[in-house]
Amino acid sequence: MPRTTVLLADDHTMMLEAIAGLLEQDFQVVGGVTDGAALVEEAVRLRPDVIVTDVGMPRMGGIEAARRLRKLLPSTRLVFMTMLEDPRLAAEAFKMGAYGWVLKASSATELAIAVREAARGRRYLTGRIERGDIEALPPAPAVDAGLSLTPREREVLALLVEGKAMKEVAAVLGITPRTVAFHKYRMMETLGIKSSAELIRYAVDKHLV
Repeated sequence: MPRTTVLLADDHTMMLEAIAGLLEQDFQVVGGVTDGAALVEEAVRLRPDVIVTDVGMPRMGGIEAARRLRKLLPSTRLVFMTMLEDPRLAAEAFKMGAYGWVLKASSATELAIAVREAARGRRYLTGRIERGDIEALPPAPAVDAGLSLTPREREVLALLVEGKAMKEVAAVLGITPRTVAFHKYRMMETLGIKSSAELIRYAVDKHLV
């Protein structure tokens, strides 16, 4: 019986190699890409059974890439990985058609289970987020400017809310402090906010993280 084919996407090469090593015992890993645009291209070329993708990536975030792939490859199942325990983001992904939602802090076994369940056409949600938290979420108001933040911006924002300095955020996400600053000031511009303190208050008040 042919093994389930899996395409990986993460903007960190080391993470790609680690995930491939974890999954190769049970699945056929057919490739790995480091940005959303490449994910769409390779997925169309390789037509994998399952895609495991980071939520936030350059050149098109994982959720936007998945939204396009849902139309191009309706039979391919998507499993998302993220650092954020964010029920609203998970709900958005499942509404868009995702089959799995796993935290990067999860075990290798959990990721393998998510891939296996997705391949069987069943959805998998990490135990770190209560299913009721997603089902009970009210629709987000379309006028909320916070909805326009990208997944990567949300990751940066979550770490800033935790009190981390920009250098610490950069170290956690594997990006440069300058890139963190770019995301921070782009969020402030998007939300019409003038200071870092106001950005944190807005994030907490609006439950963006």
